[in-house]
Amino acid sequence: MENIAELITKEKYSCRGGGCEIELSSYGYEGEFMSAYQNYLGGGMRGSINNSCTITDWYNDDSLVSLASELRNYYCEQLELRELVDEFNEDVVGRPDSYPGL
Repeated sequence: MENIAELITKEKYSCRGGGCEIELSSYGYEGEFMSAYQNYLGGGMRGSINNSCTITDWYNDDSLVSLASELRNYYCEQLELRELVDEFNEDVVGRPDSYPGL
């Protein structure tokens, strides 16, 4: 398999969230995409980091669930590299999510 960074088709990182998307052909899903995203809840607070996928029941496929976790980790790393993580938005686990995709 390729490095996730090599599969990125879209990406946007900002203090208001954003996301990144990969194409899944390398994983046997021709023409399908998966994203990791974080939306902005307002007041300087970002929501939790989640995944979206063009495969309807992707969450029932262990390999795609694992890939989703890797993509979320990649997204987190990119936020840190761009110094977009502050004290208020360090731990976003459990925060709400109000946008279902990138």
